[in-house]
Amino acid sequence: MTHHADSSAVSIAVTEAARVAHGWARTSPSERAEALAAVADALEEHRDELVKLADAETRLGSVRLNGELTRTVFQLRLFSEVAAAGEFLDVRIDRADPDWPTGPRPELRRYRVPLGPTLVFAASNFPFAFSVAGGDTASALAAGCPVVLKAHPGHPELSRRTAELVSTALDRPGVFTLIEGEQAGVEALRSAEIRAAAFTGSVTGGLALAKIAAERPEPIPFFGELGSSNPVVVTPGAARARAAEIAQGYVGSLTQGSGQFCTNPGLLFVPEGSELLGLVTAALREVAAAPMLNDRISTGFLRTAARLGERPGVTKLVWPEDTTSLAPRLVTTDLETFAGDSASAEECFGPFGLVVTYSRLADVAPVVRGLPGQLTTTVHAEDDEAASLSDLVVACVDRSGRVLWNGWPTGVSVTPAMQHGGPFPATTAPATTSVGTAAIERFLRPVSYQNWPPSLLPEPLRDDNPWNVPQRVHR
Repeated sequence: MTHHADSSAVSIAVTEAARVAHGWARTSPSERAEALAAVADALEEHRDELVKLADAETRLGSVRLNGELTRTVFQLRLFSEVAAAGEFLDVRIDRADPDWPTGPRPELRRYRVPLGPTLVFAASNFPFAFSVAGGDTASALAAGCPVVLKAHPGHPELSRRTAELVSTALDRPGVFTLIEGEQAGVEALRSAEIRAAAFTGSVTGGLALAKIAAERPEPIPFFGELGSSNPVVVTPGAARARAAEIAQGYVGSLTQGSGQFCTNPGLLFVPEGSELLGLVTAALREVAAAPMLNDRISTGFLRTAARLGERPGVTKLVWPEDTTSLAPRLVTTDLETFAGDSASAEECFGPFGLVVTYSRLADVAPVVRGLPGQLTTTVHAEDDEAASLSDLVVACVDRSGRVLWNGWPTGVSVTPAMQHGGPFPATTAPATTSVGTAAIERFLRPVSYQNWPPSLLPEPLRDDNPWNVPQRVHR
């Protein structure tokens, strides 16, 4: 069912989500797993139809979209497995102990329960993986939270059709609902029935929504993934040994998907005088302009690139004569100038790169440490340089949620150990991830039962363990 941007429709959506929240939270791991698997099957069954719709609205091409849909189906099935296993409940049982060192210990039984109805804001650049049936939806449903999904205006027909398939597959009215329109999203976020929200998008939009979530009479968790310039540091040894390889890798990562990735490596630190700068420049000049997702994103790219290209001390290396062209852009500056101009670290969503040259590698770590929070940081180095990199590694860990060695950040694998999140402003909740199985933890909170009779305990906390979930028992 689809609800549009009027207040009564939003009220219906959130009220229905609240009405069914307790029942969905009480579903067994196997029931929840079956529901998520059914959604995955429905998307796979309608693959051709969905990819055609997505291509018509996003200009991303069938190859990219088929790959993204495969990722989305896998993501749903992975969370189906997570739900079935029941480990996310984190059941801990402490038996009563009159001789406990700090005083008599009562019987305590702790597990994690769903936060409740969750508002998910779909993203524009991943119309499957971070949209209607994407990671936020999958992880929230797996946690036991009904989802109210605010569709992105960049792919409305795809959103509506995907929502129909999700709702039909779940076959539980109110557990998943689509709403449309900016005002509808704001009204839903302010609704008392909504207990958490997740967002992937721009810093400006994310911060505005985070402010609303924080200023409600009852503030709620807001899990925003807002963007990043994802600095890459190339050491002198790596620049000497692998300049051509690194240049090709950087240009490929920078321009993948027209640069429309939140993990796009917009900052590159290279040794002064290295041939790497020239190789990157030459390779990037060979990359043709490519369409972007929509006019709003194209306009934003051109505006931000123009502003960054005019920063003091910045030199344009790759810049189209036609200022309206969406061709890649590359500029450079030195480390001292960059360190004194914090605005030049701004994310430019699109194929825009800033190369910062340095004379001493030791000077790079303090500059990285002074950057805003990032989703990723990357070091390209040789093995024999490892002993000299401790300060740089500490700086990278301090500023980002994922640190890479001799790789490129644009691939974000859906897997248990993935961390897709980082210090503010990359995200609003740096202790969490929006990709990987740990994403389910965002939508759960712990509750302890003290000295309760067995008949009143929820299934995961009972001694007979009817759901057969993992239990850690401390005697």
